[in-house]
Amino acid sequence: MSEDALPSARPGHTRRTVPIWLKGMGPLLLLVVLVFLFLRFGPVGVFRQAFPPVEELTVERITLPRPGQMQVRVVNGGPEPVTIAQVTVDDAAWAHALNGGRTVGRLESRTITIPYPWVEGEPHTITLLTSTGTTFSGEVAVATQTPTADARYLSTFALLGVYAGVIPVFLGLLWLPFLRGIGQRWLDFFLSLTIGLLVFLGVDALAEALELAARVPGAFQGLSLVVLGTVGTLLVLMALGQWKGKTGAGGERSPMYVSMLIALGIGLHNLGEGLAIGSSYATGEIALGTFLVVGFLIHNTTEGLGIVAPIAHERPSLGHLVLLGALAGVPTVLGAWIGGFSYSPLWTTLFFAIGVGAIAQVVYELWRLFARRAEGGLARPLNVAGLLCGMLVMYATGLFVAG
Repeated sequence: MSEDALPSARPGHTRRTVPIWLKGMGPLLLLVVLVFLFLRFGPVGVFRQAFPPVEELTVERITLPRPGQMQVRVVNGGPEPVTIAQVTVDDAAWAHALNGGRTVGRLESRTITIPYPWVEGEPHTITLLTSTGTTFSGEVAVATQTPTADARYLSTFALLGVYAGVIPVFLGLLWLPFLRGIGQRWLDFFLSLTIGLLVFLGVDALAEALELAARVPGAFQGLSLVVLGTVGTLLVLMALGQWKGKTGAGGERSPMYVSMLIALGIGLHNLGEGLAIGSSYATGEIALGTFLVVGFLIHNTTEGLGIVAPIAHERPSLGHLVLLGALAGVPTVLGAWIGGFSYSPLWTTLFFAIGVGAIAQVVYELWRLFARRAEGGLARPLNVAGLLCGMLVMYATGLFVAG
């Protein structure tokens, strides 16, 4: 049939088309209807009748706000509501009060207040018994009064972060004159050593994130948080790198830009480290003794070396150096405050994962800078030695702060 034989549209007749927004929203609207029908009339009722309820309570934080009182924060990360029937402390049933109903819905939380004469320095175990007989437990490793956000403890945690992060980083920046006085061959060695430092920090942060992910309530998907924080941060920083930081047509990054990225990656790692330190100190699991302070000073001073290695042949101003040190060190103070006063496994996991993604991006950018400046790349024996030395230095100095 020829085109002339095809029926033509009548004059004045306009063909109606479905709006593009409706095409996009249509499947979502159908999904909402399907989920509603499934929950209202579908096999959920059969499942509930055929199987016992699945209960999950996560003891997120135990605090001792004052002598003779305990507070337990729990989160329901399971698919079903959970009814708290009884609370025991050290295997003895104990009176308690909740800041809401006894039935905790999905993704809801409760704070349980227990008038219990806890003993300074001793461990205690708190067990929650549900209406179905399921038990969930949490432990106080060392009983000590939980810090409150007053001037005394704010300054205590600030000093904790300064000792653990700020002072060591600024000490490491003092290596800049030394790096300026060595030849290119040895500067390449210290650049490769910086890569080793960052690889070690990244793996250490990933291990911390995965360990903490196991303590996140199931519904919040701890492992998915690790993936989201790591990959999301890496992609965001890569996108920002395409937008800023180029110095020429070839898209090369300036040494100062790379140093800023290194400081940012180390700062995000130190934020997570500060969270862990502050939480452990607040619950009495660590004491900031002389040996531990010395350990942090030795371990984290190497981070400053990594920050200034890319700018050894530059002339940064004092203001730029202060900014680099603050970017890497000050997050330790913020982390210590957050960890000491409002610790949460969920947020700590996410912060550590963000640190992993930032360090991965820094390693990539530093690798690019290294490849341009070092003849033969990392394949040269001296550069291989530098990378291995970086990891060995972090391992050896980490022995001082291992707990």
